[in-house]
Amino acid sequence: MKCFLLIIVSLPSFFSFGQAKTIKTDLLVIGGGTGGTAAAIQAARMGVKTILIEPTSMLGGMLTAAGVSCTDGNDQLSSGIWEEFRQALYHHYGVSRLNTGWVSNTNFEPHVGDSIFKAWAAKEKNLTIFFRYDFDKIQKKANKVTAARFLSTQKNDKSSLNIKAKIIIDATELGDVLAAAGAGYNLGMDDPAVSGEKEAIEKNDIIQDLTWAAILKDYGANVDKTIDKPRNYESNKYYCCCTDAPCEGKSWNGDKIKMLEYGKLPRSAGVTHDKYMLNWPLNGNDYYVNAVEQTYGQRATSYEQARQQTLGFIYFIQTELGMKNIGLADDELDNGLALIPYNREARRMKGLIRMNINHIKIPYAHTLYRTGISVGDYPVDHHHAQYPGKLPALEFPPIPSFTIPMGCLIPEKVEGFIVCEKGISVTNIVNGTTRLQPVVLLTGQAAGVLAATSIKQGKKPRDVAVRTVQAELLKAQCYLMPFADVKPDDPNWEQIQRVGVTGILKGVGKSENWANKNFFYPDSTIGQDEFTSNFLEYYPGIKSFSTDSILTISSALSFIDFFHLRGKRTKKTIPTDARDVQEKQKKKWEQAGLKNYEADRPITKRQLAVLLDKLADVFNRKQVDMFGAFEN
Repeated sequence: MKCFLLIIVSLPSFFSFGQAKTIKTDLLVIGGGTGGTAAAIQAARMGVKTILIEPTSMLGGMLTAAGVSCTDGNDQLSSGIWEEFRQALYHHYGVSRLNTGWVSNTNFEPHVGDSIFKAWAAKEKNLTIFFRYDFDKIQKKANKVTAARFLSTQKNDKSSLNIKAKIIIDATELGDVLAAAGAGYNLGMDDPAVSGEKEAIEKNDIIQDLTWAAILKDYGANVDKTIDKPRNYESNKYYCCCTDAPCEGKSWNGDKIKMLEYGKLPRSAGVTHDKYMLNWPLNGNDYYVNAVEQTYGQRATSYEQARQQTLGFIYFIQTELGMKNIGLADDELDNGLALIPYNREARRMKGLIRMNINHIKIPYAHTLYRTGISVGDYPVDHHHAQYPGKLPALEFPPIPSFTIPMGCLIPEKVEGFIVCEKGISVTNIVNGTTRLQPVVLLTGQAAGVLAATSIKQGKKPRDVAVRTVQAELLKAQCYLMPFADVKPDDPNWEQIQRVGVTGILKGVGKSENWANKNFFYPDSTIGQDEFTSNFLEYYPGIKSFSTDSILTISSALSFIDFFHLRGKRTKKTIPTDARDVQEKQKKKWEQAGLKNYEADRPITKRQLAVLLDKLADVFNRKQVDMFGAFEN
C-alpha cells in the first residue's frame, strides 16, 4: 500500500491550470474511466504522446470512482491489461484469490484500484493527465475531429483547455463526445427489423437502471453510524431486499448478512474493519432515470435522486435491519459514496460494424470473429426492475464467450475518431454483456493500440490493417479468441490465437451460467473433412489429397507443403521415395519446434496450429477487412 501512496503524492505534476490554455498532442483520450484509462496507458506505452482528460480526481471510472469494485466476468480469460490489473491486486493484498464477496472472483477497495492505475500512468513519460475538467465542445474540419475544449470543474476556477490532436478517443461514460462529433448513435432498445435480432421487441428510449454505489464499513458492534434520515425516505422501497426485511411478496432467498457479503471487499494491510460494496439490485439501490441526453446541470439533479435512493437504502439497513454499526466508509470515495453513478448504458455509436446478438450466439456463422480485438464471457444481463412503466417481454438468449470486432470502435462517417467505453457500436441487447468492467478495460486497451498505430502509420483508423492491431495486442498478451482452455502461459498460446482467429481451426462455444466458454480442445484430433472445409473458407479452391478420415501428421505436413509452395493443388503428385518424403517432413516437424514425429499418428489441433503458424504463416499471409472477409 505504501508504494502506491508515494506515487500518488507525485501526481500534482499531472495537473495544469490557467486561463484558456491550448495544447497539441498526438492522441487525446476524453474520459479517464475504465476504457479511457486503458486506452491512454496502452498508447503511451507504444510511444505516442497522449493526453487524458478526466472530470473526477480518480482513474478507472466504474471500477473505482463509481464504486463498483466487484467485477463481473472474464475470471477465466486472463487477457491483457485486465490480467495485469488482477496481478497488481494479488500483489497488493498478498493473496492468490480475491473472492471475498460472493458476487465476484475479483473484489478490491476502490482507492486501491485507483492507486494502481495512477502508478502505471506515472511511469509513462508520454502520458499527461488533467483531472477535474469536463468536456465542453468538439472542433471539426470537414468530417474530421481536430480538437476539443474542456472547462474546469473546480470551484472558483474559470480555466479552460483547448487540445488539438491527430486522433481523439471518446471514453466518456455516456458517449457525450461522439454525439458532439456528429457520429450517429442509437439509444434505448432497438427495432428488431433494424438490429436483425428476434430477441429485440420494439424500438423505445428505455435504458438500464443505473446505481449510485457506496462503500460501507463495519465499525464494530457498539458503534452507531446511523446517517440522518434522507429526504423523501420511504422504507417500503426496500422491502423484500432480503429475508430479514418486511415483505409483502416474494423476497430474495438470503438474509441481511448474505446480502451485505454480496460485495465484501478484501482488507488492505493494517485495515481492521470489513468493507462492503453496496450495489444491490433487488429492492436496493438501483434507480431508473434516462439522463443521457440531459445537460450536466440536469444530470446533477437526476443523479441526486439516485444518491438519495442509496442513502435511503443505507438508512433502511441501519434502522429497519438493525445494523447501525454498518456505516459509510470514511476512507473511500466521497466519504463512502461514489463520485459518479454506475451507468450501465450510454449512447451506442453507429460504427463501421454493428455487433448484434447473432454474432455472439453463432460466431462461426459470421466472419466478424476474425477481426476480434477484445473478449468477454458474461451472459447478457440487463437491469430494468426500477423502470416505472411497462417493459416489453425481453428475451436474453444463452451465449458462449465472445470477441468484439475492431469495426465496433470506428464511426461510420467521422474521421480521426475512435470510441471505447459503453459507446461502442453494438445493439442494446449486446450492450448487456459488452458493458462489463473487464470487457471495457480490454476494449479500451484495443482502442489505444488502434489509435497509436493509426498515428504512427499516418493512416485513418478505418485504414489500419486488422492484423496489425491484432499482432500488437498479442504482444500485450491480449486474447483475440476467448479460448478458455489455452492460457497465455501455454507455450503455444500465441500460435493458437493467431490460427484460431483465421478460423482454419475453430473452437466450440458453450453457455455456462455466469462464465460462458469457448474451448479450443488443443489435444483433440481433427477430421480430414472438417479441416478441408475450414481451409476452403481461408483459401477457396484448395483440395484435400488424403483419404484418411482423421488428419495425420504426414497428411497435414503434405497439405501445408503444397499450400505453402503452390498456393493450391490442381493435380495429385505421388512421391517417388516415401522414405525421403518422411525424412523431409520430420525435419520440418522439428523446425517447427515439435517432437516425436510419427507419420501415421493423428495430429492434434495444438500441433496443427503450430505447423500452420510456423510453416504457412496463415495469420499474416491473408489480411482481413473490417467485415472479416479475407483479402487476396
